[in-house]
Amino acid sequence: MSILASVAGQWLLKAGALKLGRVDASNFVSHVFGMITIPELLAGLTCYALGAIVYILVLTRVKLSVAGPGVALVYVFSLLIGYFVFRESIPLSRLVGLGLIICGVILVIWKS
Repeated sequence: MSILASVAGQWLLKAGALKLGRVDASNFVSHVFGMITIPELLAGLTCYALGAIVYILVLTRVKLSVAGPGVALVYVFSLLIGYFVFRESIPLSRLVGLGLIICGVILVIWKS
């Protein structure tokens, strides 16, 4: 649940950021205040908060050395959402990195 909430948060934050528009030095302050008017940004922050709460509850039952690397799966899902939803390209180097993350998570959570 923590991973799903975090991924949903990232998706909503990206959708909100696209509505917000590009930030530069001349519009920084107005963009910061404008963030509270974009529902996707508020929903994304809420998802992150829920993800953090669930993660804290997970930590009461699971070792940090297992739970922490498991959160790396957020990167996998974020990359997939970027590709399928936002039509972002995925270079070969990123695919290799994604594969390494997946292998690393499997090795960490594997029970002998």
